[in-house]
Amino acid sequence: METHSGPLGTFLTTSSGKSLYVFASDTATKSNCSGGCASFWPPLTVKGTPTVSGDAQASITTLTRSDGSKQVVYNGHPLYTYLEDTKAGDTNGQGSDNFGAKWWLLAPSGQPIEGSGSGSASSPSSSSPSSSSPSSSSAGGGGGGWA
Repeated sequence: METHSGPLGTFLTTSSGKSLYVFASDTATKSNCSGGCASFWPPLTVKGTPTVSGDAQASITTLTRSDGSKQVVYNGHPLYTYLEDTKAGDTNGQGSDNFGAKWWLLAPSGQPIEGSGSGSASSPSSSSPSSSSPSSSSAGGGGGGWA
């Protein structure tokens, strides 16, 4: 786990830059996201001991899911990625209420970031009128530093 910054502030990510989310209906010892929910919100699981780097400093543990896998728990929050986040820095799941409760990014302090985001920390804003050369790389270099 690492930390990265975007429009919503500093939040936790996987080592490849995928944003990490918490599900408001979970507890520190039980994930309430399985089946179809876990297909859209894949749990962050580990085989050994989870590690953190950067500004991540809260308590990190695991819980055992119903399928026997070990899900990472950060400061009492089971962690997930989001299927619609296709590249490092995307935050498309922020504020979603899929599967009956809210989904939030998680700050290094271990507190959920409860706010709406632009959907992607590396997408260009509509204030950039330059569209003379369409490109498949819409980050414009702003996504540098994602490990």
